[in-house]
Amino acid sequence: MLFPDITDRSEKPRRVRTRVDWPDCRQQLVAGFDWLWSLLGQPEIIVCIGTDRATGDAFGPLVGSRLLEKRRMPCEVLGTLDHPVHGSNLLMLLRERPRILRSRCLAIDASLGAPEDVGSIIIAPGSIRPGAGVQKELPAIGQYFVAATVNIGGLMDAYVLQNTRLSLVMRMAALVADALALSLSVH
Repeated sequence: MLFPDITDRSEKPRRVRTRVDWPDCRQQLVAGFDWLWSLLGQPEIIVCIGTDRATGDAFGPLVGSRLLEKRRMPCEVLGTLDHPVHGSNLLMLLRERPRILRSRCLAIDASLGAPEDVGSIIIAPGSIRPGAGVQKELPAIGQYFVAATVNIGGLMDAYVLQNTRLSLVMRMAALVADALALSLSVH
């Protein structure tokens, strides 16, 4: 089911939500990215946020690394396992490269949520606030975003991110990177 997270009954969805364990997850992600590009145009920059120092927070850098391994991307990709973009260096990166805030930017980050949301991937127009799940005050980034719910949030979030199942994070990152690369290659 495409666009299962429509919050009203209008024809235009506000976001695309799928789950890593759904058989057609990859196709839904590709369709979701195609939908975003039709609304706002393809991204000029993709910022994959997170760090490999916490398993759950490695989602963004895993996506970035996988995108750069695939082929030449039609846009700039920032945030990989070797060169992560995270809470400690995001402000410096935005000061050094103010173009990020002026460009069509796709922000990719892990999130924490309710138990039933673990394994969900959301694609939507709008920005995200990196670090909000661990009470960090960072600027919103992106004209559109991908958020992957990697674990349960609410109590001791930093600890939860460090103790997230690597297999789930890697599966989610692979699906997002593959769908994103496919969608960008078609447009």
